[in-house]
Amino acid sequence: MSNPKELRYSKEHEWLSAAEDGVSTIGITEHAANALGDVVFVQLPEVGDAVSAGETCGELESTKSVSDLYSPVNGEVTEVNEDVVNDPSLVNSAPFEGGWLFKVRVTDEPGDLLSADEYTAFSAG
Repeated sequence: MSNPKELRYSKEHEWLSAAEDGVSTIGITEHAANALGDVVFVQLPEVGDAVSAGETCGELESTKSVSDLYSPVNGEVTEVNEDVVNDPSLVNSAPFEGGWLFKVRVTDEPGDLLSADEYTAFSAG
């Protein structure tokens, strides 16, 4: 499993892209997608919702369980990935590409986000 070096990661297994015009893309990692199993339903925050770092902002339901989705940053949701809502299996098949979940205009970022190498070591342990 390879975690893209340009992303940062939370200990709740979400990834965060570098901000473009203040907006970052958020998804779950391949490690999380594999642990969940086949994702069959995705509940995402609404555009305009305020999200807070470390707080629940949605759910992912798989054939195994229901898991909370956490925001890795504080900010306002600017877009949700309707493709994932319509085809939740994208979370499993392309967690770092087409399976992204939502975009947020970041207002604050916690200092505990991990690099790809740090996240790889964290998720292996």
